[in-house]
Amino acid sequence: MTKVKLSKILTYAILFMGIGLIVYPLFLTIISAFKTESEITRNFLALPESFYCGNFVDILTRPDYYRTVANTLYITVCSLAGMIVILPMLSYGIARNMDDKKYYKFLYFFLLLGIFVPFQVKMMPLVKTMSNLNMLNQTGIIIVYIASSVCEGVFLYVAFIQGIPKELEEAAYIDGASTAYTYFRIIFPLLKPMTATVMIKMGLWIWNDFFLPLLVLNKSTDNWTLTLFQYNFKSTFTVEYSLVFATFVLSMLPIFIVYLFLQKQIIGGLTNGAVKG
Repeated sequence: MTKVKLSKILTYAILFMGIGLIVYPLFLTIISAFKTESEITRNFLALPESFYCGNFVDILTRPDYYRTVANTLYITVCSLAGMIVILPMLSYGIARNMDDKKYYKFLYFFLLLGIFVPFQVKMMPLVKTMSNLNMLNQTGIIIVYIASSVCEGVFLYVAFIQGIPKELEEAAYIDGASTAYTYFRIIFPLLKPMTATVMIKMGLWIWNDFFLPLLVLNKSTDNWTLTLFQYNFKSTFTVEYSLVFATFVLSMLPIFIVYLFLQKQIIGGLTNGAVKG
C-alpha cells in the first residue's frame, strides 16, 4: 500500500469520525423529541417505540413559546442590523487610515486584543454596569451584542477591505464624489460576501446564545429567549427532557429553513469572505 493511499484512507477516516461526532448527537436529539418521558428514562439511546408527537403539541400550544420566539427573532434581527451599519463603517475608516496614521493602527490592534478576552473575565463588570444603567432588558442586550461583535467583526472586515483596490475610490474622488457617496455606492456593495459571512456567524451566535440572556433577561419571563425557555423545563429535582429535546428541534427549524433557501448565498459568502483579502 502506497503512502498516498494510506494518507487518503487516514484522511477519510478522520472525516467520517468528524461527521459521526456531528450527526450522532443530532440524531439522538431528533429521536428523543419523539419519545415520551418514560421512554427516555428507560433507554436514552433506543429508537422511539412510536413517533410520539405530544411533545410538539405541548410546546406549540403554550402562548409563552411564541413570545420567546418573537423575542429571539427581535433581538437577533436588531443586533444584526446594528452590526451591518456600524462594523463596515468602522472597519473602512481603520483600513484606509491605519497605514498613514498611528492612531488608527493602535485602535485596530487594541480592538484585536478584545478577541482574546474570555466572556467570563468581563461578565461581572458587564452585568454590574448594565444594572447601573438600567439596561437589563432587550434593548440593553442588543447593544451588548453589537458591542461584543466589534472586535471580531473589525478583524474580518479590515482584512477584506484591504483587498479592495484604492484606485476605485480615487477614481470616484476625481469625479467629485464625497467620502460618504464613495462608501455607500462603491465600497459597501463590494462588502456583500463579508457581510454575509458576518451575518451568518453572528446570527447563529445570538440565536443560540444562552449565557448572556441568562444573566440579563432571566428576571422576567416576558423577556425570555428560546434558550431560556428550554432551560426552564425543569423543577428542583427533575428535568422534562422530552420537552427540552422537542424545543431543540423546533429552534433548529428556522435556521434549517434559512439555510435551505439561501444555501448558495451562504456558501458563497463564506468562501468569498475567506479568500478575499
